[in-house]
Amino acid sequence: MSNVIADQASLRVYECDALSAYRHLPALVVLPETVEQVQALLKLCSTHQIPVVARGAGTGLAGGALPVEGGIVLGLSKMNKILAIDPVNRTATLLPGVRNLTISEAAKVHGLYYAPDPSSQIACSIGGNIAENAGGVHCLKYGLTVHNVHQLKLVTIDGELLTLGGSGLDMPGYDLLALAIGSEGLLGVVVEVTVRLLPLQPQTLVLLAAFASVEQAGAAVAAIIADGLLPAGLELMDNAAIRATEAFVNAGYPVDAAAILLCELDGMPEQVAADSARAESILQGNGATEIRTASDDNQRKRFWAGRKAAFPAVGRIASDYYCMDGTIPRKHLAAVLKQITELADHYQLGVVNVFHAGDGNLHPLILYDANRPDDFAKAETMGGKILELCVAVGGTITGEHGVGTEKLGQMCVQFQAAELQQFHRLKHAFDPRGLLNPGKAIPTLHRCAELGQMHVHHGQLPHPELERF
Repeated sequence: MSNVIADQASLRVYECDALSAYRHLPALVVLPETVEQVQALLKLCSTHQIPVVARGAGTGLAGGALPVEGGIVLGLSKMNKILAIDPVNRTATLLPGVRNLTISEAAKVHGLYYAPDPSSQIACSIGGNIAENAGGVHCLKYGLTVHNVHQLKLVTIDGELLTLGGSGLDMPGYDLLALAIGSEGLLGVVVEVTVRLLPLQPQTLVLLAAFASVEQAGAAVAAIIADGLLPAGLELMDNAAIRATEAFVNAGYPVDAAAILLCELDGMPEQVAADSARAESILQGNGATEIRTASDDNQRKRFWAGRKAAFPAVGRIASDYYCMDGTIPRKHLAAVLKQITELADHYQLGVVNVFHAGDGNLHPLILYDANRPDDFAKAETMGGKILELCVAVGGTITGEHGVGTEKLGQMCVQFQAAELQQFHRLKHAFDPRGLLNPGKAIPTLHRCAELGQMHVHHGQLPHPELERF
């Protein structure tokens, strides 16, 4: 049967997501093609108490689609049709397996596009974007997935079909739509989505600014936002990322710069011109050694192609890397980047910094060699310290990748016991037997006690624990 995978060789494809350091072979993989098939399957699993892990394209970076013991993987890749595009109301309705980039490609004929654009947008699916509340390089101005979805249909573990949200800007009752987005498959399986489309901007301009230090680049980010500018995208890459990316895609980056900022401005031509002049002045005032303006649309696309290819580019220079995802207040960018460098020196591991600087979403890539004993353990420990640092300065342990299995320990740091209990009560309301993606996203209090983790207060810099590494 083509929709059921049971042989061990084929199951290997589904043993992990993009966090490949964690692997587990599923008992079975099922690939439904209709909403009714999803409902029937979940009813069956509920009756026989079989755990279910929903999976989109497998591009997640936190182990959210990792199979569980005795469970099945519910793959949604065959549910990949665009059901409707409504150019008048600027919406698209689609099944969960539709690729992120496909939405904008289909909407372009109407002068519209879908704003959230994760680096993996060529492969990632809208269902997975919903599960993790994905962002992308333009989330600073246009928001995360949660800000760009009108409605979704969700199947519960008992096979019930729920419709959350609607066609209006607000709905009566609790905001269950926002609750479902970013719930990491713990509450139900998304089977249909209606997203908001935006008009293509009349003009788009990208500035590339080079800096002699990462700290200067971080300070420039804070200065741009403090001045009241709201770029469509504001991305920072350090020298290691610049060199790896330039060798990979020839984006036209200055390879001798310690860091670069990509600043995209869009809107009416007059506004773009005014904003560009302000941005250049701020960048120069904060130590930019060089500022380039994309001369045409092709160069603009090359600048962004480099940023979006940063992760695979780093994969060419390191045996393995561990991609982190934390968010901090922008004012702490320079200080936190300095401490990440100190952590890398302490653990004797390389680190490449690529992140959505405008909204403080860090993506340090910790380089290690899985063939060396204890190397991954060191990378995990260092990654945990970075996330704890994010919390200590008033930030959070995730910006767009989710918690999955990767950050369960740091959830114990971020939240108090009473807060975690409320999360579990909410999960129980949707999934009383705990069959949907069990063991993910929300740690048990027992696990927190075993890890010796405890809630810390925000706003401490440096965090006392980090002083000892």
